[in-house]
Amino acid sequence: MTATTTPYAGLTAPSTARRLLTAPTTGPLAALLIACVFFSFSTDQFLTGGNFSLIVQQVMVVGTLAIGQTLIILTAGIDLSCGAVMAFGSIMMARMAAEGSVPPLLAIGLGLLVCAGFGLLNGVLTEKIPLPPFIVTLGMLNVAFALTHIYSEEQTVTELPGPLTALGGTFPLGHTDITYGSLVTIALFLLFAYALSGTGWGRHVYALGNSVEAARLNGVRTSRLTIGVYTVAGLLYGVAALLLVSRTGVGDPQAGQTDNLDSITAVVIGGTSLFGGRGSVLGTFIGVLIVGVFRNGLQLMGVASIYQTLITGVLVILAVTVDQISRKRAR
Repeated sequence: MTATTTPYAGLTAPSTARRLLTAPTTGPLAALLIACVFFSFSTDQFLTGGNFSLIVQQVMVVGTLAIGQTLIILTAGIDLSCGAVMAFGSIMMARMAAEGSVPPLLAIGLGLLVCAGFGLLNGVLTEKIPLPPFIVTLGMLNVAFALTHIYSEEQTVTELPGPLTALGGTFPLGHTDITYGSLVTIALFLLFAYALSGTGWGRHVYALGNSVEAARLNGVRTSRLTIGVYTVAGLLYGVAALLLVSRTGVGDPQAGQTDNLDSITAVVIGGTSLFGGRGSVLGTFIGVLIVGVFRNGLQLMGVASIYQTLITGVLVILAVTVDQISRKRAR
């Protein structure tokens, strides 16, 4: 009996390779690896466990914000208020706990609830009025910013109780100290990567971003889903607020002023389309690390911070350009 072959034999590997090469995360991952190689040759301090732990600590707050931003951008929305909402949540937790008006754990819970409430309000205004997400969240940015400064009375809150700073603690892993907050951020990335890729809710989020009308005709409750996505994002901003307080050890009313732009930067660099329906939380994680690696590496090389901002801006423009080109080729 002789072996037979089919005309399609051997096509699986090339097809798989083609999919990998054209995946939205391939470019960002290649950029991250190239950056790591470059900085490892540029400075002896870069390629150490302690430095990599520091990079993750530096990006864990923006990374958590970026998860929520990813969810919203996947629905073809955007959230300019995330940094200001986080700042208000952090100052609420810190002041209530420091003044002893409520127990620390209850202060954390109330801070998370308030941030989720901001997200809910963003979703309702976006979906029920309806108003453009850009306008709604721009207005909410100013509201949250003003409330932060009113509630804090322009004062930094210090002497925080242990539960608010617990996630800033470290444990040894080999010769490297790892913060508990870093583990929380990584766990959230894994959770939402699964939620988007392995659940019906995640498939509905992508469908909503691709076409609201098509999603509605296929039985998706688009209004309810949109409000839910903004609310979940708000809750994530509350987690970011707790991570911020735990890392700095204070409640700072000046915190988070540019974190909204940093979160959008990470999402875009990570390959998520600003037009919705295309991207992933894994890509956002890579994007967050790219921003963190560039800033850390350039700082170790002694490059001025203004040039770090310049390079980050160029990366954003390149990422959006690549997205536009790929969308045109897909038509």
